[in-house]
Amino acid sequence: MSAPGGHGELPAGVQREAPLDRLATVRTGGAAELFARVEDDERLCELLAWAAAAGVAVNVVGSGSNLLVADEGVPGLVLKLAGALADIELDRQRVRCGGGARLPAVAAACARAGLSGIEFGVNIPGTVGGAVRMNANAYGGELARALEWVDVATARGLARRAPEELGLRYRSSALRDGEVVARAGFALRERPAEEVKAALEELRRMRHEAQPQGIKTFGSTFKNPDDARAKGRTAGLLLAEAGAGGLAVGGARFAPKHANFIENTGAASTADIVALMAQGRRLVLERFGVELEPEVQTLGPVRFPW
Repeated sequence: MSAPGGHGELPAGVQREAPLDRLATVRTGGAAELFARVEDDERLCELLAWAAAAGVAVNVVGSGSNLLVADEGVPGLVLKLAGALADIELDRQRVRCGGGARLPAVAAACARAGLSGIEFGVNIPGTVGGAVRMNANAYGGELARALEWVDVATARGLARRAPEELGLRYRSSALRDGEVVARAGFALRERPAEEVKAALEELRRMRHEAQPQGIKTFGSTFKNPDDARAKGRTAGLLLAEAGAGGLAVGGARFAPKHANFIENTGAASTADIVALMAQGRRLVLERFGVELEPEVQTLGPVRFPW
């Protein structure tokens, strides 16, 4: 069995044409040309080395909670971190997590152990690796404040980096294609477990009140703008005031409860979502002169028409 472009045999465990819609919370998109679940550092580095030698692009799918997958599918190799690469280990005031560990689970484990500093993660439905790559933040918390180190896997092997080497900034980092967050360490502080648990419950309550629940969505559609013309309004407020709330294209619509969330009402395609994003962005531009930029990450040939 040949790899893409005739680069020899596929490594063991690598599948062809694996559906990705089931791994994206909005439930749209096509298949990965190649797909593999990876459960340890050695295997991860081996696959990255094979892909580099074969000229095969590599992407990683985490929780799929901030992801829009192309309807045409995704060329190259898509990886899903599991096993030891999704573990959560506590050691006094430190927590060591696999890149595939879910951030809400990390926050909950730390709360049970009486460790504070990552409570905000309970409201970020993504993985540690994705959160590091995007320097995730929510409700006043920021990943970079607690982050102590990151193990980055590449085709050359595993290397530990300090936070200042990651180029962390608002909703982004300097991590490049072919660099995968295999593991991360956080330094936290002790606090009575009941207080940390109470903080988590309050954050969950705030999210439940502010955001739509029980829908198929990828979370925030657009970044909050850094533009004086927005006058401090969030992307959601701008969209709502521009009349985008409830607007629909095909099976996709802006959620009535929070206009910066797009939901798949049952049979949406990624093309529907992109077309809806374009309409919402145009309404805000025409009303306020503010150009909204996507916050959702894309996988495969997803092209925004602006």
